[in-house]
Amino acid sequence: MRILIVGGGGREHALAWAIAASPLCDALYCAPGNAGIAQEAICVPVGADDIEGLVAFVQTEAIDLVVVGPEAPLVAGLVDRLDALGIRAFGPSAAAAQLEGSKGFMKDFCARHAIPTAGYARFDTAEAARAYIRDHGAPIVVKADGLAAGKGVTVAASVEEAEAAVAAAMEEAAFGAAGAEVVIEDCMVGEEISIFALCDGTHFVPFASAQDHKAVGEGDTGPNTGGMGAYSPAPVATPVLEQQVIDEIIRPTVDGMAADGVPFKGVLFAGIMVTEDGPKLLEFNVRFGDPECQVLMMRLKSDLVTALVAACDGVLEHFDLRWHDDAALVVVMAANGYPGAYEKGTEIKGVAEAEADEAVTVFHAGTAIDDGRLLATGGRVLGVTAIGQTVGDAQARAYAAVDRIDWPDGFCRRDIGWRAVGR
Repeated sequence: MRILIVGGGGREHALAWAIAASPLCDALYCAPGNAGIAQEAICVPVGADDIEGLVAFVQTEAIDLVVVGPEAPLVAGLVDRLDALGIRAFGPSAAAAQLEGSKGFMKDFCARHAIPTAGYARFDTAEAARAYIRDHGAPIVVKADGLAAGKGVTVAASVEEAEAAVAAAMEEAAFGAAGAEVVIEDCMVGEEISIFALCDGTHFVPFASAQDHKAVGEGDTGPNTGGMGAYSPAPVATPVLEQQVIDEIIRPTVDGMAADGVPFKGVLFAGIMVTEDGPKLLEFNVRFGDPECQVLMMRLKSDLVTALVAACDGVLEHFDLRWHDDAALVVVMAANGYPGAYEKGTEIKGVAEAEADEAVTVFHAGTAIDDGRLLATGGRVLGVTAIGQTVGDAQARAYAAVDRIDWPDGFCRRDIGWRAVGR
């Protein structure tokens, strides 16, 4: 098969790494890719949001399968365009992608289909949102309705903080059109896990569990980021808990979307809060998580391409996935200053030395090659990923690899995996 991956981050590097290993893959392209992906695929200068450019490339190059990494082109309808041309594409339609593209759509869907989640209200005026916050008090959660690159959520400890979040989204347009409406939720307390399922519109196959680390600072402190590290499996996700998530959240979602006339194909990513009252849905994403994808691909034994094609073709009913027993852990190295302002173009050395350990793979998220030098081009830049018999083993190998990387302009959290190791 001739395969195109859309995107240029760490998730897409992990997908490229897994897809390139498939005997079904004859030619692999990535748009736009990065310096790490270029080791696995031919990178083409077409942006992930350039729907017309992507469609033209797919037609010109006779691509057999398109794997869409990020959420924005899914919400923009890339899969719909490709479906109309008879080209196999992995990912949901624009209508189904609203599970991530609109927090309000997702919450209303959960209410209709009795899926456990936090209590909420939707607002399109700042005055009404502020009145609701004053009435309900804090802690309370304010979310921009649309796509905000993981930065549109404020868990407010005070009424003043919540009101400031409303002002930022709705009056200062901090997230552009994504913040024109907000969803305000009750604040849930517990431990957060990531549960994934491969879906074909009717059936689904559960993926392995993972746990992300959103906060920039150790001990889960500081502002939220796109993710500073992850590990799989998540010890808190016991078989009993995973089955509960499948029965109460995943299956009702797949069935409910089909019943609503918008069958969901692709990967359904449920962010789950494990509360005293059981697992509740925090949010849906309609693509693989980043950095969770990196640890999932390291643990996946099965041929990823076969699985993606089965989801596209609606034949997951009798499909199964096999996983390595080993744990995997990824430490994200980010540019100093992230998630705020950061410098681009700084040089990174020592990646080859980090990968000298056969248990380590360094996935690139924001990199480019210039005159033979590896440069940082984004906020989150590298995902140093290791496997080991336990999460603790994987953690030790990942940090040993991090210490072999020479990048004074970057930083990482030093406690990725702390919950699992503590257990």
